[in-house]
Formats: sequence, structure tokens, C-alpha cells
Amino acid sequence: MRRDSLFYQLFAQLPQTLFDLLGIDTPQGYRFESVELKQTAFRMDGVFVPPDPSGTVYFCEVQFQRDTTFYERFFAEIFLYLRLYRQTFSDWQAVVIYPHRQVEQVSFEPYEVLVNSHRLHRVYLNELGSLEALPLSLALMQLTVLPEAEMPTAARLLAERTRTEAVPRPEVIMELITTIVLYKFTELSREEVLRMLGFTTEELKRTRFYRDVYAEVREEVYAEVREEVYAEAREEGRQEGRQEGRKEGLQQGETLVVLRQLRRRFGELPAGLEERIRQLPAHEIEALAEALLDFTALEEVFAWLERSS
Repeated sequence: MRRDSLFYQLFAQLPQTLFDLLGIDTPQGYRFESVELKQTAFRMDGVFVPPDPSGTVYFCEVQFQRDTTFYERFFAEIFLYLRLYRQTFSDWQAVVIYPHRQVEQVSFEPYEVLVNSHRLHRVYLNELGSLEALPLSLALMQLTVLPEAEMPTAARLLAERTRTEAVPRPEVIMELITTIVLYKFTELSREEVLRMLGFTTEELKRTRFYRDVYAEVREEVYAEVREEVYAEAREEGRQEGRQEGRKEGLQQGETLVVLRQLRRRFGELPAGLEERIRQLPAHEIEALAEALLDFTALEEVFAWLERSS
């Protein structure tokens, strides 16, 4: 699982997550950054920069692999940052996020005084508590370390909480839940994950995934037919031809979008089915484009065509 990227998205989209971990009210104005310390080739994966020099800078690291020299590197990066950017803060704190205690470095001399100080907060995701009781931001973190067998049920629970609780930016939380599940179930498509989470057809259509994919397919298809149809209209040299060409191009485009979506879902289509779809009038093509999201087998496409004929 590409956890570095995942946690970067989580902190960037929901910076209050860090302060939920620390159990303090979220200060206003903090921004999350990944900071390269160019003089050494060090990179601070997570820095929460205060809005003014009187604030506290927070360093955050996600550590899911055992590293016997982790604290040596982490504190070296921190103190180099403190030297380079001293004018931007008044105090500092550090947070390390582990999946469980067994991953943590065993021996950390001569840094023991820092590791055990109030400046370092060590978080073990498997000890945070139940998903039902945690803030959604922390429940998202815990979701990343659940066994595969538990993840679908837990993800549906978080999706339902996102729908029913008064949470800021619910669309961001839903997108993060989907991304976490995709990282675990790499063989599933994003649409299959959304359905796993209990999305209805109407909710699916409102997701950024659906809008982006459908817009992409439409644009690809329209680009293919646009020039051919418009060229025929230009050859006729008549305004009526151009207008008719545009109408024909739009209908052909909608038809090809539907056919391409069906092929993505079910593979190569029977020749007879493809021909029937190509013969549908414009209003039925639009209706089929809406209905196909509910289809799970080709037989349902045939049944829909029979009902519509």
C-alpha cells in the first residue's frame, strides 16, 4: 500500500487530522507542506506551518516499516529545519504515526531524552479506539491498517457516517475512503469500490469519479466523430447541412459513449446488440446512458431494450 501518498492526501485535504491526533482544538491558518532541505537531500514529508511566527510548527512522519535508525534521521531533519526556518515559528512539536508498536525502533540512544519528551508524540493506529467513536479523520487513518476481511464493512460504516454526520467537506472524506479501499483491493475498479461502499446510482453520478470518467469518454468519442460529420456537412456547403451534421454528430457521440461504457463493463458486445443500440433514437440513447449504471450483466441490457421497444 502506498501509504506515504495516502497520508499526504489525508493531511493535505484534512489538516485538522493532526490536531485530532493530539487531542487539541484545530488552530486556524495552518498549511501542510512537504519541505525539501536542499543542502542535505533531506525531505520533511509532513510539516504543518503556523500562520505567523508566534505559532508552533509541527513535524509529522508516517512510519510503517521498521527502521533501526529512524529517530537519528528524523531528529536530524527537524533540527536542520529549525536552523533554516527559525524566523517562521516560536516553538515545535513532532508526531510519528505507527501502525502498531512492533514497527517502532527498539533502541534510540542517544535520543532517548527527546523520544520521551513532551515534544514527541507517538501514535499507534491500532490503539486509537473503535471506528464508531473516533473522529472521521482518525477513523480514516485506522482504516488503512485494518485486515482485508474487515475493510469492506468498516469502509461502509465510514461512508454512512459521512452521509449522516455534519462533517466538513464530506466529498473529500468519501474520496479518501474510496482511495484507501482501492489501495487494498487493487483488482477492483473505482466504480466497483463505490458500489461496495453502498452508493446508489444517483449518488454515484454525483461523485467526481463519475463526472470525470464520463466527461473523458464523451470528449474522446466526440473528437472521433466530430471531424467526420462536420466534414460531410462542409462538403454539402449548405447551412442546413451543417446544422444537421451537428445534430447527427451529437447523437452519434452519445451512442458511442454508451457502447464504450458497455464494452468496459462487459467486454466485446454481440453484433446484434450493438446494431440495436445504434438504431435507437436520441431520447432512448440518453435513457440507456442513465440506466446502464445499474446493469450487472448483458442480459439486463437486452431486457431494457425489450421494455423500451
